Amino acid sequence: MNIHEYQAKALLAKFAVPLLKGGVAYTRDEAIDVARKLGGPVTVVKAQIHAGGRGKGHFKNDPEGKGGVRLAKSPEEVGQQAAAMLGQDLVTKQTGPAGRTVKRLYIEDGCDIKRELYLSMLVDRAVGRVAIVASTEGGMDIETVAHETPEKIVRQAIDPAAGFQAYQGRKIAFALGLTGKQVGEMAKLLGNLYRAFVDLDCSLIEINPLVVTGAGEIVALDAKMNFDDNALYRHKDVEDLRDVDEEDPAETEAAKYALNYVKLDGQIGCMVNGAGLAMATMDIIKLYGAEPANFLDVGGGATKERVTAAFKIILRDPNVEGILINIFGGIMRCDVIAEGVVAAAREVNLHVPLVVRLEGTNVELGKKILKESGLKITSAENLADAAEKIVKAVKEAN
Repeated sequence: MNIHEYQAKALLAKFAVPLLKGGVAYTRDEAIDVARKLGGPVTVVKAQIHAGGRGKGHFKNDPEGKGGVRLAKSPEEVGQQAAAMLGQDLVTKQTGPAGRTVKRLYIEDGCDIKRELYLSMLVDRAVGRVAIVASTEGGMDIETVAHETPEKIVRQAIDPAAGFQAYQGRKIAFALGLTGKQVGEMAKLLGNLYRAFVDLDCSLIEINPLVVTGAGEIVALDAKMNFDDNALYRHKDVEDLRDVDEEDPAETEAAKYALNYVKLDGQIGCMVNGAGLAMATMDIIKLYGAEPANFLDVGGGATKERVTAAFKIILRDPNVEGILINIFGGIMRCDVIAEGVVAAAREVNLHVPLVVRLEGTNVELGKKILKESGLKITSAENLADAAEKIVKAVKEAN
């Protein structure tokens, strides 16, 4: 689960992470009010969307204009910037060409920036530990830095038994060129970030940039936090921060039925049980010359209702030109899948080719249900046969 910058900063403030003063605004007048309360000579107006690269982006109604992070020198100018941004679609390299509608702003004190650094904590699955990733190249995409100047990135894995140690903080600080009291401040900051990461069950905390001010202070100028969905039951306060307007409607609907769904750009809808089998299904679709329209894992114990819901979610995508259902029945019974497929196909008036490959528990009963349904459903004997048939059917239909 992702949250907005202002929400992340509110959480990090509880862990004594150094931040600038600011407030959220949903209207022009609220933005002016926040700016007046801050009272500084320079105020920053930040669009709040779930996407990076806001400052380098552009609004669809003004492609050559300013991005989603703007400076203002008076409350009145804050109001002007707010009016220009609210309700408009901000396009960044992470939003795609459609952009995201800006519905709220974060109004924040300006800052005398001397240096910009990059800092993040994430789960390094290769070593099974939380890792610190830092760089002197703040304000840039870390992927670009990793590709062009990998020597400027420093990593430090944290032993979960020992927890974060001060020497690790000093090591990061020295690598970033910090000196004097800044070394201790960085070690303290990293310790607090690690505590936040563990206590809140995060999957990512990213601060880009982390700045050194003209006075030598270290401040988190931006903040991004992602959380492990499987741990949200322990954090009702964090779960309440979810902004469903920033999420794909189909993915939100899928979550209601405990379905793992991710929309992709292809034309072959997929319904599979098990993440590994789903990945293999997507790969073989590509092998036979088409592209998957989604990743959809119905899980090991899906009911007829969940299967029906999954079918409907796939068909909500206008790009879907055919559907491949690939089920290996272990805990999941093939007859349950077949009943769900038949029920959904009848309910939505199926209009695209459908290929079903079933194997495992009650497979013969499942095939019998599909055959006797009277619907135009093509059965497949194995995964390669299924992929070949659905790709061929889609091409012939076009």
